[in-house]
Amino acid sequence: MYEKITPPTVGTKITFKDGKPIVPDDPIVPFIRGDGTGVDIWPAAQKVFDAAVKAAYGDKRTINWFKIYAGDEACEQYGEFQYLPQDTLTAIEEYGIAIKGPLTTPVGGGIRSLNVALRQIFDLYACVRPCRYYPGTPSPHKSPEKLNVIVYRENTEDIYLGIEWRQGTEMADKLIKYLNTELIPATPEHGKKQIPLDSGIGIKPISVAGSKRLVRRAMEHALTLPKEKQMVTLVHKGNIMKYTEGAFRDWGYELATSEFREQCVTERESWILSNKEKNPDISLEANARMVEPGYDSLTPEKKQQACAEVKAVLESIGDSHGNGQWQDKIMVNDRIADSIFQQIQTRPDEYSILATMNLNGDYLSDAAAAIVGGLGMGPGANIGDTCAIFEATHGTAPKHAGLDRINPGSVILSGVMMLEYMGWQEAADLIKKGIGDAIANRHVTYDLARMMTPAVETPLKCSEFAQAIIDRF
Repeated sequence: MYEKITPPTVGTKITFKDGKPIVPDDPIVPFIRGDGTGVDIWPAAQKVFDAAVKAAYGDKRTINWFKIYAGDEACEQYGEFQYLPQDTLTAIEEYGIAIKGPLTTPVGGGIRSLNVALRQIFDLYACVRPCRYYPGTPSPHKSPEKLNVIVYRENTEDIYLGIEWRQGTEMADKLIKYLNTELIPATPEHGKKQIPLDSGIGIKPISVAGSKRLVRRAMEHALTLPKEKQMVTLVHKGNIMKYTEGAFRDWGYELATSEFREQCVTERESWILSNKEKNPDISLEANARMVEPGYDSLTPEKKQQACAEVKAVLESIGDSHGNGQWQDKIMVNDRIADSIFQQIQTRPDEYSILATMNLNGDYLSDAAAAIVGGLGMGPGANIGDTCAIFEATHGTAPKHAGLDRINPGSVILSGVMMLEYMGWQEAADLIKKGIGDAIANRHVTYDLARMMTPAVETPLKCSEFAQAIIDRF
């Protein structure tokens, strides 16, 4: 089955049922060391994982690691330009869960991005990026401890589908001509718009199925959180892109209020129910006026629609969600993308799970990570229905490779996510405690040490930071 790798002789495969992993006590887990600083951070991270599992479960559970290859290291083993060999794809498909360090993106041709390729090959549609603060971590933000969010970013559509044509090519010219002469004139809402003839063209597809499966995972995750954090915010730019980003919002609400009707309430529904609770005799019109901004300036038709919405909410969920019951439900709301970028800084404690399309999620997850200490402390996971890959979110930093100085936090925290996904919460909690205590005691690598006030004069090596985490279990 494999050309150059051999699976462990002991251990059991992880399987999946209904999109959920079934994890034995001795799983085989493939790992990709990673390029550049992967040579330093993976051994440190693996040491932490093994120690946490041992401390939490003794000999009852163990991870059997299976080394596979991607990136520059794969080319060394399989030959020039073999950045993603079939051996690796076969192993990930067979064993279901994998973890990896940072990978080099080939320059000048071939695969656009190894990370993107893995997501698309295995249909890992949910990119999950938790951003929480560990006390003592240097941050440019005044109150980083208020931010504790999880970004659910759609991984397979939007700009990541990569459908575009370069300016000046025959296909780009053909498409622009077709749009300008056929489709745009046939769509009255576009008026006299025309695409400049010297444009490059990209396609931004967003589907019903892709949107709903992402929001479904976000809702399922919200159900596992403490009550005060059970909130899912649909992030979009639907005020401008109504049929892509706006549709994502609409489909997200549709999924939430159909599949999770008993467990959730939308923000507008909560306003309507709350108004009724405060004033049981309130009329439909008065309720609508309190919910709909500028109600008195609306056309009669839109006023009627607003009143009909109030009536429908009270009739459909008044008994099940009224009288304060809605306060114990998952809150589902939505925010415009540019607004949420501001609000995670000015009102970070008001948000929990942010569900978003690809491009907005890319910016948003990095911005949130910066608030709590940067990408060096940012874990990530790419999850599908039959596979999950956990990864460092930073680059390869080749100039630091082999120096035993880089921060292994991103891979270690990605391993925490993997352990939680596997249901091994006790081991995950030990690692989180170890990292938190090490940072709080200023036992950190150089990247954090130089930003602390006062600066830590003798930062730990990469391997020493791993041991400092273990020592605090």
